[in-house]
Amino acid sequence: MTSLAERLGYDTDDRLLIINCDDLGMCHAANLGVYDSLRTGVATSATLMVPCPWGREAAAGYLGEDVGVHLTLNAEWDLYRWGPITQAPSLLDGDGGFPRTNADVWDHADLDEVRRECRAQIERAILWGFDVSHLDSHMGTLQLRPEFFDIYLELAIDFGLPLRLSSASSERLIGFPARQLTAEEGVLFPDQFVAVTNSKGVGSRRAIEKVLFDLRPGVTEVYLHPAADTPELRSVAPDWPGRVDDLHLLVHDAALRARIERSGVKLIGFRELRDAQRAGA
Repeated sequence: MTSLAERLGYDTDDRLLIINCDDLGMCHAANLGVYDSLRTGVATSATLMVPCPWGREAAAGYLGEDVGVHLTLNAEWDLYRWGPITQAPSLLDGDGGFPRTNADVWDHADLDEVRRECRAQIERAILWGFDVSHLDSHMGTLQLRPEFFDIYLELAIDFGLPLRLSSASSERLIGFPARQLTAEEGVLFPDQFVAVTNSKGVGSRRAIEKVLFDLRPGVTEVYLHPAADTPELRSVAPDWPGRVDDLHLLVHDAALRARIERSGVKLIGFRELRDAQRAGA
C-alpha cells in the first residue's frame, strides 16, 4: 500500500512533523500566541475555536495560514464561558455555556443538535474567510465515543477534510476502530499523534523534546497551546504557565530549532493532507 508520506510526495522513510497550535480564538492572548507561532515560530498549523469570544478577532487577523476547526462542545473553565452558536438546549449546562466535562456532553447531548452545531462551526469559519485545512475535537469529545465519532467522520467526508485522530494504541481504550473506519472512507489523518500526558494537558515542551529524535517514519502530529503572557490570560486560564511556555518554545527557543534541523525532520501542515485527500477523492 502507498504510505501517507508517499501520497504527500515524500519518501516512505521520511519523518514528517505537523506542529499544531490549538485554541485559536479562545482569548486575545491565544490569538497573539498562535499567530506569532505560525508567522515567526516553527508551528505549521492551528485550529480555531469558532464559538469562543475571540473567534471573530482571530478571523480578522487571518492571513491565509494553515488553520482548521477545533470543533467545540465544551467550555471547561469556571469563570470564562462560551456556548453553542446554534439553538442547542442539550449542549448547555445551565451556567451560560457548554458543559465543562466530556461525560456531561456524552450523557445529555442530543446527537442531531451536536451534528448541527459542529456543521455550523465549520460553515462559520468558512464564512469568516478561513481556508479550513482540517478538523479536530476540543478535549477529544467527538473522538472518544462511537456515536459522536460518527458525526466527526461524517463532517470530514462532507467537507473533504483530514482529521486529528488519537494514536492506534488508544483504540483499545476507546473500544472501536476509529482509524480503520476513517481510512475506509478515504479521509486522511497523521500516522502518529503525540498526546500531552501531564495533569493539565497543556505545556508540550517535554513531549516534543522527547519525540524529536525518536520520530518514526511517516506523519506525526504534536500539539501546543501557545498564548501571550497577559493579565487576560492569567485571569481566564488556570493553566496559563504552560501556554506561555508553549509560545516561548515555538518562537524563542533556539534549541528547539536546532533539534529540528539536526533530527532531519521535515515540517509540514495539514493543508498538504487536505489537498492529497481531495486529489484522491
